[in-house]
Amino acid sequence: MSQPHSPPSPPPSTSPAGHRPTRAVTLGAPAGAGRRMLGHRSFLLGAVLTALLLLTALLSFWWTPGSAYDMDMDAKLAAPGALHWLGTDAYGRDVASLLFLGARSSILVGVIAVGIGLSMGVALGLVAAACRGWVEEAIMRLADFSFAFPALLSAIMLTAVFGAGIVNAIIAIGIFNIPTFARITRASAKAVWAREYVLAARACGHGRASITWRHVLPNILPVLVVQATIQFALAILAEAALSYLGLGTQPPQASWGRMLSEAQTLMFQAPLLAVWPGLAIALSVLGLNLLGDGLRDLLDPRLSRQR
Repeated sequence: MSQPHSPPSPPPSTSPAGHRPTRAVTLGAPAGAGRRMLGHRSFLLGAVLTALLLLTALLSFWWTPGSAYDMDMDAKLAAPGALHWLGTDAYGRDVASLLFLGARSSILVGVIAVGIGLSMGVALGLVAAACRGWVEEAIMRLADFSFAFPALLSAIMLTAVFGAGIVNAIIAIGIFNIPTFARITRASAKAVWAREYVLAARACGHGRASITWRHVLPNILPVLVVQATIQFALAILAEAALSYLGLGTQPPQASWGRMLSEAQTLMFQAPLLAVWPGLAIALSVLGLNLLGDGLRDLLDPRLSRQR
């Protein structure tokens, strides 16, 4: 007696070309990410302010509203007008042009200083998380020791030895960023090392370097991106503070911090001279902080689901 045959299972749904309809899913992911970005007010405001800072710095290489270097003593402390949009300083220089060039100095210091801290700090943090033991202890104690020398104090020490300048300010701020990135990287990497897929990779015989490069680093990149935006804002503040004290950007290069320093003796004669650079610093730092906060919400899947 023959056994009854079970009906054949229906074939998987396919597109007319015979392929699975995965294209719609692939295209839907960027669209969903775009909708989340457009719906996140902090991210949008931060992105606009940051883009304005970058565009101002880039535009200063080709065009400025006036001359930032030519002195016109007959037009000193002029009020804002058609010829000088934001007025002139005590030397007759165009304030708007000084702000344009000051944005370039802030971007330069921020990019290089954060780059120094990011490259060296991430490397040390990954080594500490992968090796553990006395290597991790030595790196973390070195990071603790570095925190005893903040950017301002490091700049003062470098200035006493090598003289004031933007290079020493960049080095000081970069050194201060190294332990920050090292700590963030180590904490995030240790959490990834405890995941099941990392344990499976170790069971398959993959070495620490391979696991770090293929599994750990890609999974902590969102955290590093967010931290980099925050450190960028702190670097702009540090550069302005050092220039205000005369330890950062030196004349004839423009700097928002030095503009504040020069304006402090003219607060009753021309109070706007202190308002413009202070507003530029505040908006730049606010934009970068909002951008970092928005990226944290968008790149963290748990926070994205909550939203």
